Order: sequence, then structure tokens, then C-alpha cells
Amino acid sequence: MNKSVLHICSLLLAGGMFASCANDENIQIKGVIDNPGNVKVVSFYEGDRKLDSTFIADGNRFKFERPATQERLLTVAVGKNRYPVIVEPGKALTFSVDMQQPENYSVEGSELSTKLKDFAALKGRIDFVRDSLQQVFTKATSDLGVNEIQNLRSEMLQKFEPFFKEYVKESVAFANKNQDLAGFYVMSTLDPEMAEQELISYADEIKDKFTDNRYVNDFKTEVNKLRKLAIGQPAPALQAYTKDNKLVKLSDFQGKTVLVDFWASWCMPCREENPNIVKQYHRFKDKNFTVLGVSLDNNPGPWMRAIAEDKLEWTNISDLQAWSSPLVIDYQIKGIPTSYIVDGTGKIIAKNLRGQELEDFLTKTLN
Repeated sequence: MNKSVLHICSLLLAGGMFASCANDENIQIKGVIDNPGNVKVVSFYEGDRKLDSTFIADGNRFKFERPATQERLLTVAVGKNRYPVIVEPGKALTFSVDMQQPENYSVEGSELSTKLKDFAALKGRIDFVRDSLQQVFTKATSDLGVNEIQNLRSEMLQKFEPFFKEYVKESVAFANKNQDLAGFYVMSTLDPEMAEQELISYADEIKDKFTDNRYVNDFKTEVNKLRKLAIGQPAPALQAYTKDNKLVKLSDFQGKTVLVDFWASWCMPCREENPNIVKQYHRFKDKNFTVLGVSLDNNPGPWMRAIAEDKLEWTNISDLQAWSSPLVIDYQIKGIPTSYIVDGTGKIIAKNLRGQELEDFLTKTLN
């Protein structure tokens, strides 16, 4: 969800300093940046859009003010540090930070911003994980090809998945406790790849709330795009050819539970998962279950060798267009392995289950 409009609601603490009260039709941030070092400017963002910048004046003070008639989700950028705040018309928000300890900042004059500050430690930890992941990924992929990059991406996402899942859990708990713009902000930071169901459920909860807030409305619009491939939705039409040039459609399997497995011969995480899929296929194939392998290869040779080597006895298809395949768009595939379990009526009933999770789900569903 990294990036998309689900993250444009990322705010940053902004300050403003010189007045103790504000016009009822203005938002205002005043503040102090202690030990600013080389930082000369404080910038203010709304989502990805830069609203303004102000120089740090005498006494390390700054001030930001502009007309507004509703609460605004903003970001205060001080050097490389970003802080989320929610400012309200008529209420001056005071922000201060010592750049020798940039994680320790203070906000006054906004209860909602104080709530965000209370969540800042959790968000800081997941941001650190993301940044570490991105740095390692960038360094490691400088000399890699497209397929090798996809392999590394899948491996790293699986490695860090527990951290992301815990952050999702904490974010949902925070939003349940704070049914206001602070809760919305926290939910807007979630990655849709890791929190699709949570985001859809939350968008349903707030469908009639914050209707005059443009960024909340943008969030709802983006979440609605996730629904196309959400659990309970009909799986998009899918067709491609077998290695024997036979056209196969997903609809050919109507009445069966089908694991639609997007993979490729060059995808190491896919190949590592194949023995588990083989195991589940043989265990449940007599219970109206099958697998439809959809390869993102672009060369028939490696594809067919991988089918034989991994003993993939189910139907395997590919249009041999790799990442140019229309199936990548139709199924919103950002990396592989990606999988969908489709029931006998063609509805998606599970997504991206691997290892023990796949076995547990099939055992529960097919027994």
C-alpha cells in the first residue's frame, strides 16, 4: 500500500511559532528547532504535495499559517526527519524538536497530533525496517537482472513479513481505539500488499465519515480498487496455453477448488514452495481440488524443464510474455510467488497462502 494514495495521507509535524491563538479560518503551526545544524528550512506537506517552506528564524523559531476550514493532515519536514500532525482551524499547534535527538519531539495544542506522537515509536520501528530493507535491496540489485531482482524482492519480503504483520495488528488496534483522523492516518500508512483485508474493512467503517476531507476520500477510492481481487470477489478471467499449445481457461475448472499459482522457472522462492504445493495437490486432488500453474516465463525451455524437475503434474499454462503479460495487470501482480484459491463458483476464497498456512486452509476447507 509502497507510494500509492494509501500513503499520501502521511502527515508531518509542522510548527509555527509566534502567536498563541489563530484565526478560526486559519491553520497555524509555530515551533522551535533546537540545534538545527545545517538545517535552515522547515517544509510542510499535505500528502506528497509540498504546501510551503519557511526559514528557521532568530531563536531557531519558525511559523506556518494558511487558510483552512477543516482539520488537515500535514507533514513537517525538518532535514530528513518527518513528523505527522493534524491541525485544526482556530487552534495554533506548537511543535518543537532538538535535532540532536530528532525522535524526541513535542506537540501542544492538538489532541489528535498528540495521539499520533504516541504512535510514533511503532511507526519509527517499521520505517526503520522498511528503510533497511530498501537499502539492502538497492545495494544488492545494482548488478542484477530483472528475474534476479524479483527473486531477491520475494525473499526479502518473506523475511520481513513478521515485522509488517505485527505493525498491521498494532495499527488496526490503534484505529479501533481512535476513531478519528489520528486513526485514519495510522491506517493510511499500511501497505496494501500486507493489509488488504484490514484496509477494506476500515474503508467500510469510515465510508460515511470525513466526507469533506479530500485525502480521506482519495483513500477510499484507492481502497475500492483493491476490492476487485479481494476475498469474496469473482476471479478475473484467465486464459493461456499449455506447453502442448492447448488453450486453457480458468472457467474450465468450474465446480472445483483451484489454487491459481503464479510462478516462474527462475523464481527461487517459487521453486522452494513447489514441493509443498505438490504435497497438497496429491493429498487433496481426490477432493475436487486442483492446481493451475501460471508461469511468468518468457522462454519455453526453462519453463518445461522446471515443470519436469519439480514434478508439477497439474495443468500448467503461460503466454510466455513474462511481466508484459496482461495477466500481470488483471491480477495486480507485483511479485511472485502470488497465488489465489478460487472456489467452484469462481470466487476468490484465499490469497498468497504458503507452507503450513496453505495446508491448514485446504484441510479446513476441503474436509
